[in-house]
Amino acid sequence: MTTVLFAPDSFKGSLTSVEVARSLAEGWRRVRPDDELLLAPLADGGEGTLAAIAAAGGWNQMTSPTVDPIGRPIDGPWLRSLDGTRGVVELASASGLSRLGPDERDPLGATTVGTGLLLRAVLDAGPRRIVLGIGGSATTDGGAGILDALGGWVEPQRIDLAGLDTRLASLDLLVACDVTNPLLGPTGAAATYGPQKGASPSDVATLDQRLARYADLLEAASGRRERDTPGAGAAGGVGFVLLCLTERFQTLSLESGVDLVAGEVDLDAKLARADLVITGEGRIDAQTAFGKTALGVARRAQAAGVRCIAVGGGVEPAGIAALAPLGVEVIPVHERALPLAEAMAAGAAPLITCGERLARGATWLGA
Repeated sequence: MTTVLFAPDSFKGSLTSVEVARSLAEGWRRVRPDDELLLAPLADGGEGTLAAIAAAGGWNQMTSPTVDPIGRPIDGPWLRSLDGTRGVVELASASGLSRLGPDERDPLGATTVGTGLLLRAVLDAGPRRIVLGIGGSATTDGGAGILDALGGWVEPQRIDLAGLDTRLASLDLLVACDVTNPLLGPTGAAATYGPQKGASPSDVATLDQRLARYADLLEAASGRRERDTPGAGAAGGVGFVLLCLTERFQTLSLESGVDLVAGEVDLDAKLARADLVITGEGRIDAQTAFGKTALGVARRAQAAGVRCIAVGGGVEPAGIAALAPLGVEVIPVHERALPLAEAMAAGAAPLITCGERLARGATWLGA
């Protein structure tokens, strides 16, 4: 009997990491029913983080009233541990781009106030250790919405932190952040991520100017200069506001999203039991080298001496090259190239078939 660990990310826009893991495992089981199969669906702090952590067990799924990026009332999901001491919040669930249709994107007006309201709801419920995933935002407000929801006073000429929620002082906040961009400039929040949120070139210039003025005010109010700190540009500047408020928390840390989620789902303990780990994500490409899930799993697998296979909905040479030094075999989900829309519409069936294909080729594992 062989123990196989399935630890993929989501295939964004198509399947959650939970669905990907289950589908690959189902295909494998059809061919090798006697193997022990372990599931550890993952995420990088963006959309799907709640689902991945919840799948590991030990959590109650909660909802609280909040608003989406353009102010519409919604019920925002979050997680509370069974003992009530820990919480998980996903920025994307309230302030994410997935909350908006293509014609609803508002790069100049979208705010993170909904995420701030969720954080306040978690504080009201009692947890004092919160994991906050900040990927997938629709916003470039510098986290001003979060600051406002938590009691900060944000005006065009002044920021006042006197009214900030005092409960932050007893809060340990772990921020899942996979980008290293500064707040401003050609590699900053507006220039790098604004266009995917609907910003035109003139919008990008406007947003960068706004963020510069905001940075002057917040750094003066907090006494911390954080605009150039790696990660300050994450989630349209959410990284910046949190870094500026570091001293208001009991502890605050920006951590690799995949590493933080891996810790929450106890990935290393599962790897210690495995003979093979199968990871994957929607695309294995040039971005894989910059800390995406497949790379994070591959590094852990190498450290544990466990063989690793990565499957991708799309596979590019740069992605193969990024994983090759770690001894990872990269396998496309589809045996022939498909248009993106067709591949995304195919659902779970190709992943089940891929799982079967991997199992049939696993003669090297033994019976």
